[in-house]
Amino acid sequence: MKPYLKEHEWSIIEEGFDPDKHEISESIFSIGNGHMGQRANFEETYTGSSLQGSYMAGVYYPDKTRVGWWKNGYPEYFAKVLNSTNWIGLRIVIDGEDLDLNEAKVSEFVRELNMREGYLQRTFKAELREGKEIKVKATRFVSIVQKEIGAIKYDITPLNFDGTLEVTSYLDGDIKNKDANYDEKFWDPVATSLSKDRASVTVKTKKLNFHFCSTMETQLYRNDQKLDVDGVGSEEVKYAGITYKAPLVKNEATTIYKYAANVTNRDHDEQQLETVSSKSLDGAVKKGFEQLKEEQASAWKQKWLDSDIVIEGDISAQQGIRFNIYQLNQTYSGEDARLNIGPKGFTGEKYGGSTYWDTEAYCLPFYLATSEERIPRNLLIYRYNHLEKARENAKKLGFEKGALYPMVTMNGEESHNEWEITFEEIHRNGAIAYGIYNYVNYTGDKSYLGEYGIEVLAEISRFWEERVNFVPQKNVYMMLGVTGPNEYENNVHNNWYTNRIATWTLEYTLYVLDFLKDTDPDLYAQWIEKLDLKEEEMKKWVDIIDKMYYPEDKEQGVFLQQDGFLDKELLPVSKLDSKHLPLNQNWSWDRILRSCFIKQADVLQGLYFLNHEFDIETKKRNFDFYEPMTVHESSLSPCVHSILACELGYKEKAYEMYLRTARLDLDNYNNDTEDGCHTTSMAGTWMSVVQGFGGMKISNDQLILNPFIPGQWKSFSFKVLFRGARLMIHVDQEEVTITNETDIASDIVIHSDKIYLKGNDQITVTH
Repeated sequence: MKPYLKEHEWSIIEEGFDPDKHEISESIFSIGNGHMGQRANFEETYTGSSLQGSYMAGVYYPDKTRVGWWKNGYPEYFAKVLNSTNWIGLRIVIDGEDLDLNEAKVSEFVRELNMREGYLQRTFKAELREGKEIKVKATRFVSIVQKEIGAIKYDITPLNFDGTLEVTSYLDGDIKNKDANYDEKFWDPVATSLSKDRASVTVKTKKLNFHFCSTMETQLYRNDQKLDVDGVGSEEVKYAGITYKAPLVKNEATTIYKYAANVTNRDHDEQQLETVSSKSLDGAVKKGFEQLKEEQASAWKQKWLDSDIVIEGDISAQQGIRFNIYQLNQTYSGEDARLNIGPKGFTGEKYGGSTYWDTEAYCLPFYLATSEERIPRNLLIYRYNHLEKARENAKKLGFEKGALYPMVTMNGEESHNEWEITFEEIHRNGAIAYGIYNYVNYTGDKSYLGEYGIEVLAEISRFWEERVNFVPQKNVYMMLGVTGPNEYENNVHNNWYTNRIATWTLEYTLYVLDFLKDTDPDLYAQWIEKLDLKEEEMKKWVDIIDKMYYPEDKEQGVFLQQDGFLDKELLPVSKLDSKHLPLNQNWSWDRILRSCFIKQADVLQGLYFLNHEFDIETKKRNFDFYEPMTVHESSLSPCVHSILACELGYKEKAYEMYLRTARLDLDNYNNDTEDGCHTTSMAGTWMSVVQGFGGMKISNDQLILNPFIPGQWKSFSFKVLFRGARLMIHVDQEEVTITNETDIASDIVIHSDKIYLKGNDQITVTH
């Protein structure tokens, strides 16, 4: 699709309204605060194509699995993030005519997501029947200061007439998910209430007993004076609205303020939800829209202080990275260890909104480097808290011991309903283990290993121990019937990445056990007893490590994605006519599975994770072999390729892959943004800059930087929090400047030179 968004350093801007692009824009212009999120649906009535979406973190529904043939071990349900009560609704009627941009003649339409200050704004002119013209300016945000508050300011100005405005401000809980397997509505009514300017709707899920209460207050103003208009309330099942009538005066704005408090029984007693929401609303209304908006801007200023990336000389690249950072910061705050990061965040319903391996593989590095230590730690504790469920998941698939973390989950249970993923994409277990390693390696918090880490590692290792297959005639262990990261190959034998991440997990688990034995023998003994870990079991792990089979073509010097990969017709993507792309929208699944084409980094994912284990020539041979066959139809693919291309000195390929990941949703590369943004892959965009162009790694408790700058940029800079120090790294075509913004000293290696950077100091080195 041809890009339609204006390039801007700090904003996403759409000029002109195209109904065919509206659902894409609803995704891109979404807002959120970690507690709740809202797609960019219009406040007023819109009868055109739209995916209405208002989401509450942690609230989900176990929608009954829908499959053709049931198989033992299938999950009973597919966990869905729920489309919740529509709190933004304003029905605008002008002289008896509904304002509906699907019917009116629209001009001067501008939609802007202001990322610097965290709000969505929309302006337009509309010509109604009989030639009446109005101008509208609508601004809204969900507060990152008061997480349960959303606020709207809606200005209506008649341009060529005096008339009558009738506005119904409402809460509608009678909604459904577009992706409901059986078109079921998931909410039951609990209560509604009305008062002069307030209304409240409480609903509960048909299963799991999640209660959600939304309370609103609406005010009308003109010329900064509150209008004395009486509202008329109306109630229906799961609905409450208040209708106001007021005169419209030519060339004067009538302003509608709407405040909503959205609370759930995840955080409050379900019997007190309306009281709690009303009290929260009191505080918001007392402050008023402008003060709330100022607080929002101030809070976002702090977020950008820690996580901003500045690119000079390339507005497209600058806009892309800020959009990705913005979406990450409004999706997950780290305050609640019960929450995780869904692949669509608060922008859509696809994938169920659940937790995938994306969190550990792609999101964790962003939060490690831009947040307080407790925030990425909470991501690990989330998995620790699901360990018992992971043990149950393994037993459901017939394993006697060990833990298999789910591919998709809300509460630790597997809730994905595709057999090749549920049963075979077991490499996800390795990402959980790698996340522990990554956290400890970055933060130096080795206490985590003894508190939580070793139990998770041991249970994952036990799963690998049972999952491998020993082949006596070859004296090797193999991994049969798996799906690797490349989901365009299913049920293969010996996916190289899966085999390697399994043995790496065993290696790391043994390392951690030795570490605990050396540093805290009593704690080590306690874990050995608690886990009932036998010497014979650990010897078996060593045997698996020593005898694991890895498919390889020694003549070409490449690791084979799986045993039969070279039996395929090997073609580069460049040989395909563009009409075939994307493959997943143009080819049958049978044809895809038989082809050589790769959805995302697979072997290269292993070379990225275990980068220190392989020399540069090995990385180069494998990159040169696999990248030409990769279609990058997973949002998780371009970032890994960009990072490796940086290391290999492939500057143009690195830049190409960076733009693809940075602008994946803004430019709708994969033709699927309408059902939500690819939130977890957005962390990969940050990785592309910091780990790719910045060359950042952690080794021996030191921050290592090997930066280079794309020729398209004048300079770029990023910040990282490392062991208490906030470091600003600025790279231009000649020099690298590192500024320590704290009084905590830091050891840094830059281009192989060791540097001791004192607190509040700065150093500059040439490339």
